[in-house]
Amino acid sequence: QVQLVESGGGLVQAGGSLRLSCAASGRTFSSYAMGWFRQAPGKGREFVSVINWSGDSTSYADSVKGRFTISRDNAKNTVYLQMNSLKPEDTAVYYCAISTRYSGSYRTRDYDYWGQGTQVTVSS
Repeated sequence: QVQLVESGGGLVQAGGSLRLSCAASGRTFSSYAMGWFRQAPGKGREFVSVINWSGDSTSYADSVKGRFTISRDNAKNTVYLQMNSLKPEDTAVYYCAISTRYSGSYRTRDYDYWGQGTQVTVSS
């Protein structure tokens, strides 16, 4: 069984920064790709970023490219999402997830375990 716990969300003004963390337990974290997704009110869950098991391959949604950075520390079983130059449209609940089958997928159905989410609110 895998447990994922996100933290680091909050309220920030436009142009500000936040760093999200996702701590994993229960399985060999370092063997799997980790993704971040987000869901705004009234919208579906959308891909934000993914990092492969070793951390040397990453991918981003066009909407966050150049502003967000994903990273991981396998020794701490933790993946991070550094979010800079935040915009009101980044407001959403952010989820981390593990894919045991794919190394860099952007599809929610390819992920097997999900955290409970952390709220990010960006005010204008």
